[in-house]
Amino acid sequence: MADELKQMFFRLLTSVEGLHAIVVTDRDGIPLIKVATAGAPEQALRASFLSTQATAAEQAGKMGLSKNHSIICYYDSYQIVQFNCYPLVLTVIADCTANTGKLLTIKNEVDDILPMLESAVIDI
Repeated sequence: MADELKQMFFRLLTSVEGLHAIVVTDRDGIPLIKVATAGAPEQALRASFLSTQATAAEQAGKMGLSKNHSIICYYDSYQIVQFNCYPLVLTVIADCTANTGKLLTIKNEVDDILPMLESAVIDI
């Protein structure tokens, strides 16, 4: 089953121009599924970076505007979109020129799969 999930995520990865990585992690940044191209920034795939981004999203949700569903960060060369799928975090890493709207639709593509991964995290 893990191979099938990776294949599905890899198909998603190749469906958006400029997309470099899709990572599903737990709240601590531990990857459950990770697919990436050679152009993916190595430092953005580390658990320490992924968990820090998740923490930032949680803190942003405490500003009194209700729960934070996603956060978009633009850097000089990349953009990172993180989705809060408690207890999971879906992270999408792309070129700064990639279509952000298309990146945001990736969550809809994996909504049916996330509960299976969520149950794996809860069982641990």
